[in-house]
Amino acid sequence: MKDQKSDKNQAKLLQGPVGKTLISLSIPTGFGLMAILLFAIVDTLYIGRLGAEPLAAMGFIFPINFIVMNLIRGLSVGVSSTIARAIGEGNQPKVQRLATDGLGLAILIVTVLSLVGLTQLKPIFSLMGAEEEMLALISDYMIPWCLGVGFLIIPMVAVAVLRATGDTKTPAIIMSIAGIINIVLDPFLIFGIGPFPRLELQGAALATVSSWVIAFAASLWILGKRERLIRLPLFDPKRTFNSWKGILYVGVPAAGANVMEPLSTAIIVRIISKFGEEAVAAFGVGGLLGAVLLIGIRSLSLAVVPFVGQNFGAGNYDRIRETLRFGVKVLLVWGGLAFVLLYLLSGVIAPIFNDDKAVIAAIILFLHIVPISYGMYGISALANSMFNALGKPLHASLVIILHLFVFVLPLAYLGSIIYGLKGTFVGIAVGHGVIGIVAYLMIRKSLVRIDADRESATTEMIEPIQ
Repeated sequence: MKDQKSDKNQAKLLQGPVGKTLISLSIPTGFGLMAILLFAIVDTLYIGRLGAEPLAAMGFIFPINFIVMNLIRGLSVGVSSTIARAIGEGNQPKVQRLATDGLGLAILIVTVLSLVGLTQLKPIFSLMGAEEEMLALISDYMIPWCLGVGFLIIPMVAVAVLRATGDTKTPAIIMSIAGIINIVLDPFLIFGIGPFPRLELQGAALATVSSWVIAFAASLWILGKRERLIRLPLFDPKRTFNSWKGILYVGVPAAGANVMEPLSTAIIVRIISKFGEEAVAAFGVGGLLGAVLLIGIRSLSLAVVPFVGQNFGAGNYDRIRETLRFGVKVLLVWGGLAFVLLYLLSGVIAPIFNDDKAVIAAIILFLHIVPISYGMYGISALANSMFNALGKPLHASLVIILHLFVFVLPLAYLGSIIYGLKGTFVGIAVGHGVIGIVAYLMIRKSLVRIDADRESATTEMIEPIQ
């Protein structure tokens, strides 16, 4: 049975003011994302003090880690979308089964990913342009990361389950605690403070994995004990495979689309690597800084999935249209403020990460160009989330494909040939801008079609009565 908290969350998503409800869902989500990014930034700050080469190694590692994390985020979208729609339909046993089977699927996938990562490290990073000495530094970080990534992936899926119910505060608390633990451990393990050995990149990875272990234990306890969303038997062949089918219908296209973004980032790193290690290091730092100010965009996009999913399941289509209108306004304002902030403070921020003049100059160049497109990028992310919540994963995937492989990558490559590193950054920004317009037109057209289908179905029901 659902508890009073679950009933309250559902009523808020289905009946509360659209804008106010989305903001109330987004704020805790934003704090959770901030915690994740914060320990990534702290890692980068400390690693930057080790020298330009370790920082460049993180520039290579960043997109690969994002590939794995975005793959699981795709699975999480499948879990969140199916559970949100089941909640909207009022089917609590289905909600429990989907939550349980989503975790089981995550365990299966993480096992495969860990094995691939441990056996294919050198081929993967060699393709990205890493030389032999760089590969040694990359391995120091990635081997512990691959061994411990399961402790991150299970909480990510558990967090998606909680968000689908409308609870965004608990996931934020879990990830914040994990972030604090990582920040505390980082200097001890990286620099060898006190009784700890100096482990440098390996120490950064071990600190991160340690924080994941805490998130893993907390998320399993909350889902199983507090929320009672883990249902026995843990594996029921008929029902489990049926759950996996529903989750993967949304999750596979979402995972594929999510993997495309860091994969394209890896390709951009390859393009940028011809301008030197300093440019790669700057791109990694710029990406992290941008990710911080994209938190508002990403948190709203995550909040949209349970909100739109539950309202779609309940047939509240007017609230879904209002979500699009509200989201576009918020994202354009947020993106504009992010650009102004990064532009004005770029000269202050860049030297914090590294004292190499070439790295500083490249970071400033990034911050003067790419962030201008964040608002339009946010609109494409909003459309993607809405398509997934509506059970239209192929439409969501098309947004990503157009974004990366039709606009961003070709324009970044063309820019690199014509104007060098500056042209690469301009190409990325223009690509973000174009897809924002295209994605908005796509989701708006889809919502019109949903309305038309509803009216048609209503007419078909009335005619026999007459």
